[in-house]
Amino acid sequence: MKPNNFPLTLYVGLLALSTTVTLASERPNFVFLQGEAQGWSSLSIQMAPDNPASKSDFFYTPNLDRLAQDGMRFSRFYAPSPRCTPSRAAYLTGKSPAQLHMTYINSNPMTGRVQLPRTSTELPLSEITIAEHLKTIGYATAHFGKWHVGRANPRQHGFDENDGANSNAGPERVQNPNPKQSYETAAKGIDFMSRQVKAGKPFFLQISQYGGRSALDAKQETMERMRQRVGRRDERFIGAAAVALDMDINIGRVLDALDELDITENTYVFYTADHGTPGRNGVLANGKGSIKEGGLRVPLLFRGPGIKAGSFASAITSGVDLFPTIAELAGVPSPLPSGIEGGSLAQVLLNTGKGLIKRPGETFVAHFPHYDGDPIGPASAIYDEDFKLIRAYESGNRFLYNLSTDLGERNNLASQMPDKVAELDRRLTSYLKQVKAQVPKVDLSQPVLVGESRRGDRPPGGRRGGGGNRSNTEIQVIDTDLDGTISIQEMENAPAALRKLDRNGDGKVTLEEFRRSTRNSQNRNRRRTLQ
Repeated sequence: MKPNNFPLTLYVGLLALSTTVTLASERPNFVFLQGEAQGWSSLSIQMAPDNPASKSDFFYTPNLDRLAQDGMRFSRFYAPSPRCTPSRAAYLTGKSPAQLHMTYINSNPMTGRVQLPRTSTELPLSEITIAEHLKTIGYATAHFGKWHVGRANPRQHGFDENDGANSNAGPERVQNPNPKQSYETAAKGIDFMSRQVKAGKPFFLQISQYGGRSALDAKQETMERMRQRVGRRDERFIGAAAVALDMDINIGRVLDALDELDITENTYVFYTADHGTPGRNGVLANGKGSIKEGGLRVPLLFRGPGIKAGSFASAITSGVDLFPTIAELAGVPSPLPSGIEGGSLAQVLLNTGKGLIKRPGETFVAHFPHYDGDPIGPASAIYDEDFKLIRAYESGNRFLYNLSTDLGERNNLASQMPDKVAELDRRLTSYLKQVKAQVPKVDLSQPVLVGESRRGDRPPGGRRGGGGNRSNTEIQVIDTDLDGTISIQEMENAPAALRKLDRNGDGKVTLEEFRRSTRNSQNRNRRRTLQ
């Protein structure tokens, strides 16, 4: 983090003094292309050389295929989280969502057996982003598209140019002829690159596409193109495929612009996504919102100077590795900002997929202590070569999978390998303490309400596939001492109408009283609709 009372300008100045003099024209450029909710097996090119199921016969992504063929594919790359905001924050900082306390997209409710931790949705201004780090050696920086790490403007996080603190709704949710601003963000990026080439400045450009799954989120001609390609097969998924193709078309525009500007040979281009798709994930289990492989494993394609075309890397890598990788390739002097959890992939990239990745701690841990459509419920996972251990907080169960033989995570080996479970469980606990992660509190007197064997279950008041009931979220915001009730003192700054929810007059509003009022309100609205 940036030291207290230590201006960024001074930080920049000191780093500049320690930097070996390098001509700006010699430094490589970087283009970070970020997709939204694109799973590991939802490209039309194979992500793993020995696994035909790692490609899609439905999605069509010719330009991403081109990027993959010209560079390196990482077959075991993981988004930091199965949700958007936490992953994007980790990509920017090189720190895990667990360390940042940004593990969900909003403040999560307390529910039944598990009291969930509060989360932050704002990337602190004290965190040093990759954009700020690169600016210390003269890089121009820009971010266009989906931001979704808080209300602060990207300029406050080191980006010279941007189009605002956009999330995934509001004015940017436009349709034809520029669905989800897909075409405009590419145009802005191309213009930015052109101006930096004329100025002779190295640049870091991030283009983050907005998500979409429906026909309204894609160009109509793209919809028709996909229909002609796949026929009427899986009509309900054609919208998602068309959105992916629109994104791919614009990635192609950016790649073509690099050729036209004659800077392809000096530019690293990499593509990944913030989490898996909520739909098709091929052989992988589950998807967006799940700590299973379908929620976490995503593509990483990397092209640039010294990277062998058509190569693969099989090492476990994750989003926190991108910051140190870019810093090393750019020639930013050490040290990295304190707290960085990732390791540079430079040796892997420049050595045909083989090389040492030095990290200060564990290879990869996913911490997702929230309800979000996964029957396991709030959970954490730790990876160790072929093994993956999942700790389920509500049930207390442990799930151990050998991903080399069970990519679909169907065969729980926990009972057969208790020593391995104990080892990984200890390491997971140690890691969470080290990064000061927020973990759920479990009330053992409450019944278990979710579990691996009960796929359709949801927590009390929760929605299938969502992050819990809105009323639960609201009650937690008011319940400042997290005791599961709202006292009169806590209600002093709340709307007066909230006091009416205290049905038994004991001066406190329980979750059940709050839910009962919500249900009554919904029933009244339903009756009005029927009248």
